[in-house]
Amino acid sequence: MNLLAFDTSTDMLSIAVQAGSAVWEHQGPGGPQASATLIPAVSSLMAQAGCSFDTLDVIVFGRGPGSFTGLRTACAVAQGLAFGARGGQGIPVLPVDTLLAVAEEARHRHGAERVVAVLDARMDEVYHARCEWQAATGQWVADADFGLSSPEQVLVPDGWTVAGNAQLPYGERLAPGAAHVHALPTAAALLRLAPALLAAGGAVPASDALPRYIRDKVAQTTAERAALRAAAAPAP
Repeated sequence: MNLLAFDTSTDMLSIAVQAGSAVWEHQGPGGPQASATLIPAVSSLMAQAGCSFDTLDVIVFGRGPGSFTGLRTACAVAQGLAFGARGGQGIPVLPVDTLLAVAEEARHRHGAERVVAVLDARMDEVYHARCEWQAATGQWVADADFGLSSPEQVLVPDGWTVAGNAQLPYGERLAPGAAHVHALPTAAALLRLAPALLAAGGAVPASDALPRYIRDKVAQTTAERAALRAAAAPAP
């Protein structure tokens, strides 16, 4: 199959194109820049791979949780490109949970098979989910409901690995007794997850390219920020 995958849920923009068995990858700055750079970067990588939207089968994207702006960018671009592919006939999209992609990246790079995937949710919170690799089926089993909590509230079973991008901002506040690895929801991880998800019927029409939000709030109020600063201040 010919697949285009991208993730804009974190501060890194990640794109990958699979043409047959070959894969081309691109990484760049994410965050607010992704909305301006994603489409040109996709076009460039597609050209490098010798792939066109007339021969593309599915568009795979990270649906969240993650940056609100990044998720909206990913969904809008996936939807628009899928609608216009194959001369306007359109192709399906495959939404993939970003925490599952974090777990897959941790398995691929570090050999971790029991993973607590964690992404920085800002506002002094993290997104998290337990994901366990099933070697017999070659698939992940993950929590149905993803968590959103302070880093101190993330529970890590004995022998599990914490993977994600939340270790640097939160340090010892996040599972200090557990093993940690850095992992992001890369587009290459999305491509590795795609075959099992497609076989399970995960592809949907372009109109259903929707984000997975865990939080319905983008930022703290001034009062909330002041309360946090006061709580963190040393006692007189």
